[in-house]
Amino acid sequence: MKSPVKISRDQVEHIAELAKLDLTEAEVEMYAEQLSAILDYVEQLNRLDTSAIPPTASVLPLHNVLRPDEARPSLPTGEALANAPDAAQDQFRVAAVLDESP
Repeated sequence: MKSPVKISRDQVEHIAELAKLDLTEAEVEMYAEQLSAILDYVEQLNRLDTSAIPPTASVLPLHNVLRPDEARPSLPTGEALANAPDAAQDQFRVAAVLDESP
């Protein structure tokens, strides 16, 4: 049996630096304990014999839940534009999002 995985304070601080996180001393201690516990659990899972278990993409039986695509009348233009803050020529009018000025 392997010994428990222990994450050091330096490792937590390095991870926090990579993630651009500013951690307090209490948070560094807390995350060191939590990450160590997570890695211990992963190690337990790695010791399981899964050779008799077939690979699966999902444990749930999935099926397509989409309805058939059927042509239907669309919403009338006036009704679609009824609550538009600004409309012109039967279209929604929005502010430009790409400005080419310097």
